Amino acid sequence: MAATKRCWSALKLTLRDFVGMRGLTNYCLSCCVNTLLQTFSATWELADLLDKWETAGVRTDGRNVPLHLKKVLATMRSDLPQPAPHHDFLHCLDRNCIQLNVQHDADEVFLSILNFIQQQMDDRTLALEIQDLYKISVETHLQCLECDSVQTHGSYLLSLPLHIREDHNSLEGCMTSFFEHQELRGINCCFCPQCETKTPTKQGVKLLSLPRILCVNLKRFRNSRGGTRKLDCTVTFPETFDLSETVKEAFSPNFAQNDCRYKLHAVVVHSGYAMCGHYTAYVRHRVTQQWYYADDSQVQQVSWEKVKTTYGGYGRDTAYMLMYRRGSKEEGRQPELSG
Repeated sequence: MAATKRCWSALKLTLRDFVGMRGLTNYCLSCCVNTLLQTFSATWELADLLDKWETAGVRTDGRNVPLHLKKVLATMRSDLPQPAPHHDFLHCLDRNCIQLNVQHDADEVFLSILNFIQQQMDDRTLALEIQDLYKISVETHLQCLECDSVQTHGSYLLSLPLHIREDHNSLEGCMTSFFEHQELRGINCCFCPQCETKTPTKQGVKLLSLPRILCVNLKRFRNSRGGTRKLDCTVTFPETFDLSETVKEAFSPNFAQNDCRYKLHAVVVHSGYAMCGHYTAYVRHRVTQQWYYADDSQVQQVSWEKVKTTYGGYGRDTAYMLMYRRGSKEEGRQPELSG
């Protein structure tokens, strides 16, 4: 009986520790990378794909970003209370020109890490599966306003860059603006093969397919008078939304997916100024579905009301990147416990 009680107590302790989160120390101005690692850890699909990667034959020269990412995400999943060791990953990024002791833009580092995965993984199938997690396939239509001929080009994005106005914004409104037709004139004119010259053009973007993980970049930084300034204006965003209802006109006739419902699972937050700021993250836990706030090595459970304080406003923390998960497959599934 006593042995049963001890085993049950140990199981409760393991569960208690497991449903917490590990922080990451701020090493050589690493808050930007720390924050992205927390969002990658909350994107369990990425870690699951990296776990499938057979790395026995991969060179361990300290330059392989996906190899070190696989290792650090594994340590972040462990149930130890102290911050997860991640200096090897930071030095690996430094060898790949994401330098230590330099402030970085989170969206640029995010896209660089995804590119390193494509360049440095020797398993091309898994590398493409990781790309597909974030891949937004679109077709761009260019209509010449002189001869009405239309050019169509297919491409993809790994994050959705949304322009914001210098007043009140909503995620839904920003998305609607992104998919609206725009007229390109003057220096922005496009070459028309029919007219054989650059002409005024109407440009439109349509969705061909949506990813499992939809990453949104709220473009808060603007070039101004030779420098960069940050927009602290408000951008509201929902915890869940259906893209087919939010931007009904954004879909190509060739779009074939049925489920366009998304649920927020990570928010990258920027505080301070453009040239002197700090990154933190709000992430939803894979098992409990509770929100946590990660500020380098400090991690605490919070409410959705706290997450909403990042909508913005003068002098307030501001959401910079939003990560949504499509569908509800395997959300809240229980972990495997060791020991």
